Amino acid sequence: MERRHGGWAITVSVVVALILTTLPIPDWAALWRPSWVALVVVYWCMAVPERFGLVLGWLLGLILDVQSGTLLGQHALGMCVMAFITLAIHQRVRVLPLWQQGVSVFGLVFIYNTLTLWVNGVQGKPVEAVAYWSVPFMSMVLWPWIYIILRDVRRRFRVY
Repeated sequence: MERRHGGWAITVSVVVALILTTLPIPDWAALWRPSWVALVVVYWCMAVPERFGLVLGWLLGLILDVQSGTLLGQHALGMCVMAFITLAIHQRVRVLPLWQQGVSVFGLVFIYNTLTLWVNGVQGKPVEAVAYWSVPFMSMVLWPWIYIILRDVRRRFRVY
């Protein structure tokens, strides 16, 4: 029963991240929007790697593809690769201080962002250079708060 209850906490955090991704914001702030879903995927892959992994990362990427109207599989590829790398390094990153985890998150979101921008470039869509750096940077800056909030959710609902 506890595991089922904890699954709801994961689902709610993912839904909140998807909602934050689609909230309208001014054009000047759009380039500085962090990758909310990527942050949630990184957290849950590090916190409970046996429950959250490649398949869920890929499915969330597909949901992002449908939600944003991009090429089907564009975000799925990036999320899957990011989840794979996170699962490979999660034991080393979990023991680091939050600011060093933030640097790791910068690298992970940078890889995800690079893959999605690469697919845009292959399609012939214009690629904004500011978005290439601003999304991973904002994700890194917000990582300590995302980590603390999701850690408290995980402890409160006993997601193990």
